[in-house]
Amino acid sequence: MFLSKLKRVFAKMLVISTALFSIQALAADTPYELMQEVSDKLFKNITSSQTKIKQDPNYLKTIVRTELMPYVHVKYAGSKVLGKHFKATTPEQRERFFNAFEQYIEQNYAQVLTMYSDQKLQIEKPKAQADDKTSTVSVKVIQSGNQPPVNLTFYWYKNSKSGKWQVFDMSAEGVSMVETKSKEWSPIITKSGLDALTEQVSKAARVPVTLSK
Repeated sequence: MFLSKLKRVFAKMLVISTALFSIQALAADTPYELMQEVSDKLFKNITSSQTKIKQDPNYLKTIVRTELMPYVHVKYAGSKVLGKHFKATTPEQRERFFNAFEQYIEQNYAQVLTMYSDQKLQIEKPKAQADDKTSTVSVKVIQSGNQPPVNLTFYWYKNSKSGKWQVFDMSAEGVSMVETKSKEWSPIITKSGLDALTEQVSKAARVPVTLSK
């Protein structure tokens, strides 16, 4: 699974990837500015909420749900995960999957947030594509000691309806979350159908958050 890959790569610095799902700062209007503002606000919030988090790790779901999830392009990311299966499913099936996928993202990134330990990061200015509807932002996670930095890439899409930038994918050392989940889940859809996958994703989303040791 992609989260397991992240844990092996990042150890205790996976929390940086939660910036993937946040474009809350209304004053900013570019992916670069948004990531700068939101990451600063997010980490301050986590630091100030440590007492609540230690008492109830699932409080991190509240942080993710209220601050991050309203700004992720869940349906765009979910449609890419479905890939070739998208057209073969009904709108109702896709809607149920998108709802489960949103909860799955929430749970996974709440778990990721337990690994925060004041890491530093360098955000590079985005590289917009020719149509200005997509953009990538590269981030280097600075580790302690003599360990090399970890490279992340965030993929942004300009929502045609709202006109706002939203993130739909992230790659860690070249490994894409969307591509990984698509490859992992495609055989399940082929064998058992989208409804069966939705049930599995919903079950995974209900796993309680546990503090990292």
